[in-house]
Amino acid sequence: MKKILILLVLFLGVAGMSYAQDTKTETTDGPLMQLAAEVVDYGTIERGADPLRVVEFTNTGTEPLVIKNARGSCGCTVPTWPKEPIMPGETSKIEIRYDTKRVGNISKTVKVTTNEKENNVHVIRVKGKILRAKKVENVPAKETNMLAPKK
Repeated sequence: MKKILILLVLFLGVAGMSYAQDTKTETTDGPLMQLAAEVVDYGTIERGADPLRVVEFTNTGTEPLVIKNARGSCGCTVPTWPKEPIMPGETSKIEIRYDTKRVGNISKTVKVTTNEKENNVHVIRVKGKILRAKKVENVPAKETNMLAPKK
């Protein structure tokens, strides 16, 4: 009987310790980038449409956030980011320009590298579709029939 009681107490002690570890909330020290969106969707646009899109982010950490670099997956996707530190609680933006003279589907990425301690690379997907601009054909004001006699 004593053995069962001792095993029961040990089991409850171990279960209690693991429950305490699971419910402990971790505080994040340092900078922490929280993106408003991880996907930039151009939708379906015509060739030559506005190339600029903006992604907002907030530093939800406890120290200044610094974006070290932001790079598009090709030369047609160009990000611009703030060079100054973003203080805790502040919101800023990353501008992304895509070359909208390229017709077809858009499937690119922008990698943002920060001074965060963990997970310091954020990937923003850029997607959409660019259509050829609609051609307006010159239509003669009055069509003539080649077989009709001239007046």
